[in-house]
Amino acid sequence: MSDPLVIFTPSGKRGHFPVGTPVLTAARQLGVDLDSVCGGRGICSKCQVSPSYGEFSKHGVTVADDALSEWNEVEARYDRVRGLKEGRRLGCQATIQSDIVIDVPAESQVHRQVVRKAASDRVIVMDPATKLYYVTVPEPDMHEPLGDFERLRAALRTQWEIEEVTAPLSILSKLQKALRKGEWAVTVAVHRGHDDSAARIMEIWPGFHEDRIFGLAIDLGSTTIAAHLTDLRNGTVAASAGVMNPQIRFGEDLMSRVSYAMMNPGGDLEMTRAVREAIDGLTVELAQEAGISPAQILEAVFVCNPVMHHLLLGIDPVELGQAPFALATSRSVSVDATELGLHGMNDRARVFVLPCIAGHVGADAAAVALSEQPGKSDDLVLVVDVGTNAEILLGDRSRVLACSSPTGPAFEGAQISSGQRAAPGAIEKIEIDPTSKEPRFRVIGCDLWSDDPGFDAATAASGITGICGSGIIEAVAELRIAGLMDARGLLGSAEQTGTPRMVAEGRTHSYLIHDGTADGGPRITVTQGDIRAIQLAKSALYAGARLLMDERGVDKVDRVVLAGAFGAHISPKHAMVLGMIPDAPLDKVTSAGNAAGTGARIALCSVAARAEIEQTVREITKVETAIEPRFQEHFVNANAIPHATDPFPELLSHTPLPDVSFNAGSSGGSDAAGGRRRRRRA
Repeated sequence: MSDPLVIFTPSGKRGHFPVGTPVLTAARQLGVDLDSVCGGRGICSKCQVSPSYGEFSKHGVTVADDALSEWNEVEARYDRVRGLKEGRRLGCQATIQSDIVIDVPAESQVHRQVVRKAASDRVIVMDPATKLYYVTVPEPDMHEPLGDFERLRAALRTQWEIEEVTAPLSILSKLQKALRKGEWAVTVAVHRGHDDSAARIMEIWPGFHEDRIFGLAIDLGSTTIAAHLTDLRNGTVAASAGVMNPQIRFGEDLMSRVSYAMMNPGGDLEMTRAVREAIDGLTVELAQEAGISPAQILEAVFVCNPVMHHLLLGIDPVELGQAPFALATSRSVSVDATELGLHGMNDRARVFVLPCIAGHVGADAAAVALSEQPGKSDDLVLVVDVGTNAEILLGDRSRVLACSSPTGPAFEGAQISSGQRAAPGAIEKIEIDPTSKEPRFRVIGCDLWSDDPGFDAATAASGITGICGSGIIEAVAELRIAGLMDARGLLGSAEQTGTPRMVAEGRTHSYLIHDGTADGGPRITVTQGDIRAIQLAKSALYAGARLLMDERGVDKVDRVVLAGAFGAHISPKHAMVLGMIPDAPLDKVTSAGNAAGTGARIALCSVAARAEIEQTVREITKVETAIEPRFQEHFVNANAIPHATDPFPELLSHTPLPDVSFNAGSSGGSDAAGGRRRRRRA
């Protein structure tokens, strides 16, 4: 029998190791970013990991309960003295016994993930659901035996025209003391939603209260969770932060997580618990960064894809894994935070989840529509929000269409041989000289290029650790521009290309970007397998866009908006060379930053925007890529770089692509060049 298979998430790195190998040893041999400073003696706790058990169809493994060794005395002692989170193990002590999936949490990573979903500047008309009101309340009168709450309600009605008000028992228990301490004046935080329901008192303070109140705008993605702590007085962002979505250990893409829920009883509850704990931790981190109390956070707005939507709400996502992809609800959801098991904010905080558009087009796409307003555009605009699952909108004033497309995790740096998530030391930009075929690159955390003086000193601390999503996209496009790869995606040999950087690997070739082995670092290459992964991802993206264009009866769009972390960090030229987006003038391709997060902030700050998006999603035409017969045709044609049949005249007018062709008989040749593949939804 072969040695046990070990799969690390979120990096996706895997390998076989003999029974008894410590997890830390396996991580180091695979180049997994797992910290340790005590030499494996179980003292520092830096190497904590979270093993996962059950059936993982995406990885093709079933993890037994005894896949790791039992707790030893070192772990038991550490747990007694300092405490281990439930389910955690020390990587230096736990040994591999059989196939295992191991998650490396963010705090155990040497190079912390950079969540590239910063808040975008946006003018927002402030009309939040939660506001502060200063109220003077008549003192009690024996001749008019009204309770304190009834007199407070009357005061809100006469002084602020708030007709109907309710209050939970926890507010009633504070009311009398607050009124008397404030000498019959109080400040109340009142929440009024967009659905004309009764207002509710969220918090109460004696007298005039000057402290600010805050809300959270949270973009709950398949790979990352990004949150913006927002001042509900003026909409300014007090702090932003992000974490990896811990559900990655159950599957990198959405259908893998649905499959995990199908195959493992209670698997959906596991994933729900994991993501809620991550949100609580993120909330506390943001409050600390902003120097406020978590009790000042009175509201949260979530945007997410349908699977994340169901798992956040505690709804089994199995129905989303099979036609007709039925949502439990497509309307917006308003609930108490405690009802979702969220305890990192005020105990009475309210949560609003934007409506979904369809079974595979979620609240994140609705948030993009709210942010970018394609339905108010005078020209035909294509909005592309790329992540593990891409949301695509096409429209103008006459009509808006939407779909999602299963790009998978390759654009995030996963499933790439030297790939990694965005972190200091990761290559994020690259250029290849068309004549010398030599590369120059930049890494996250350093503004210098690799051929600039001082680069080695500037990157000494982080090292050059791998290549992230933006880097691999630019690398593949640069290989095509430099003539090292043909239109089918095949890499040439050293003899065919005239550069020793093309390294033979069996029957295929790789391009060597950086060899850090002499200094103990990794050897970073782009392999034929990497190119295939990018081809499959970009083909799914382009095919989705083409389906929307077919529905509108057009062959070109007037402009393209790139949203999300992808849009902010990839040049339009490289995206077009790769064939990720339709041909368009480069000056008509713009970045919108984190449009989904911006949509969440707009909904947080404006009750009117919530009502608007409820109406908008009912008017958007949904296109379901999973059942469209032309998807496969578009997908296959899009395997070529940039495309097998679409001419891309705008691109070629400023970036000519060499007419080269390499041996199709090499391993992976015809498949990588566009061989028909059965499509899997990511």
